[in-house]
Amino acid sequence: MSVRTPADAGHAPNANLVNPLASANLASSSFLYAELSQALLNWYDASGRDLPWRRTQDAYAIWISEIMLQQTQVKTVLPYYDRWLQQFPDVQTLAATAQQTVLKAWEGLGYYARARNLHRASQMIVERFNGEFPNNFDDAMSLPGIGRTTAGGILSSAFNLPLPIMDGNVKRVLARLIGLTVPPAKALDQLWEISAQLVPTDNGRDFNQAFMDLGATICTPKNPACLLCPWRTSCQAYQHNQQTQLPISERKKSLPHKTIGVVMITNNQGEILINQRPEQGLLGGLWEFPSLEVPSGRSTLNAIKKTIPQNFGIRFKLPTAIIQIEHTYTHFKATFHVYQADLDIETETHRQTANSNGAAIEQRWIKLNQLDQFPFPKSHLKMIQAFRATMLPRD
Repeated sequence: MSVRTPADAGHAPNANLVNPLASANLASSSFLYAELSQALLNWYDASGRDLPWRRTQDAYAIWISEIMLQQTQVKTVLPYYDRWLQQFPDVQTLAATAQQTVLKAWEGLGYYARARNLHRASQMIVERFNGEFPNNFDDAMSLPGIGRTTAGGILSSAFNLPLPIMDGNVKRVLARLIGLTVPPAKALDQLWEISAQLVPTDNGRDFNQAFMDLGATICTPKNPACLLCPWRTSCQAYQHNQQTQLPISERKKSLPHKTIGVVMITNNQGEILINQRPEQGLLGGLWEFPSLEVPSGRSTLNAIKKTIPQNFGIRFKLPTAIIQIEHTYTHFKATFHVYQADLDIETETHRQTANSNGAAIEQRWIKLNQLDQFPFPKSHLKMIQAFRATMLPRD
């Protein structure tokens, strides 16, 4: 039977949905798994995407692609993947590179913990695994930034191991296939079991790629192309015309909002002040301009004029507004109110100060043409672009 709980009964799209994989006996269920797997592989042979990480069995390159593809679209990843392999062609090169260089290479891709974990993991691979990506599940899982799905994706692609995966595409495909009447997050054990049963023992590599392609190109979140799907005759959602209602979505909580005041401070030597975020936490190790979170109901400009000098040990002239930027992070939304100000009196000359949370940070005055040498968050790249626009000659 399909998975359903009383609490979700009122939201179930169709009480007649039946999970054919769960309701069949063992022998017929095994046959159905094999039949579905072969149908998907046949479809993949004809319709699979040609992606650069599929043209190699190099575990290092595949690992890089899997990490980049976490919560990031393929079209965004493609240029980063090519540039990364040119800059860091192997795990030894990556391990020997300074973290700031690694973060700069990742700049703009977001979720920067991925880059920090790649760097740490590369050093572990060199130290513990003789510079070779481990070819077994437990060792792969011991590396920072690698969970069950990522390990399965890497090991199946690089070593053809029959390991299941469970990314967003796979969850959606399976939820529709079996007519799952609860959100996938509430039935992960069952979905993992089905995914594991579907992977053929002799072709984990192509099957998992096919599985992801099916979700990315056919069984899409909106307007799925069901008539082109190799699983449509077995798909409960298609058979009951429920493909647009499934999978059931969990009610998302609204994200809290933060107001951030930012000031881009310049001196008469043509330099601008930047500071580095602490290694741990959001955007760890990246550089930014002096900023603070503004309490609700307080003037951003007044907060900047009072608090930034206290936190950063400098005084500046009256700030001028440059741009307002909206940005969404995983756990909150932010509005950045960005100002520019000329340095007035430098009251501290040391290179390290503390942010509003008391964490030690490094400060630097750098030439404007050096900004491109430091890794910045995406929001601050927009600030740099806006700041440079203010410096262009006007007609």
